[in-house]
Amino acid sequence: MKMLGRKFFERDTILVARELLGKKIVRVYRGKRIEGIIMETEAYRGLDDKASHASRGKTERTSIMFDHAGTIYVYLIYGMYYCLNIVTEKKEYPAAVLIRGIKAGEREINGPGRVCKFLKIDKKLNEKSLSRKNGIWIEEGIKISQKKIKKAPRIGVDYAGRHWAGKLWRFYIKSARV
Repeated sequence: MKMLGRKFFERDTILVARELLGKKIVRVYRGKRIEGIIMETEAYRGLDDKASHASRGKTERTSIMFDHAGTIYVYLIYGMYYCLNIVTEKKEYPAAVLIRGIKAGEREINGPGRVCKFLKIDKKLNEKSLSRKNGIWIEEGIKISQKKIKKAPRIGVDYAGRHWAGKLWRFYIKSARV
């Protein structure tokens, strides 16, 4: 299948988050191919987005969000779970899409920590580009009917205030049957 290139990720973050649904994420780990269909995403964009790590400006941790589109941003939450994000839009504009859920065969993997555990993703992939060479990429997947795509507020960002926490920037496929 065709791998998504940088041009796909150089677009508006909200559009990328929505259009990633149904795409196939592929990870090659120790010679084994692991893959799943992306079922849920969340968008984070700009310095004004109080739910985004970049809202405090460019720091050592967040500088990756200012990198070129298609760059991988992996961080640890609760000191134990990795989260996979893909940088979007233009260089020096902090934006990324969090991969929240995938479907691997009949198995649904919900939650960004579980996704990373299943795909064997850790900080070693941070700051790398999506590519076959790096062992992780996203391919064209299946076509998802617009009727099956739902949007909702992002999860776990109440600290950002009602305005930012209430943004309907989480996208998911309504039916598990894809």
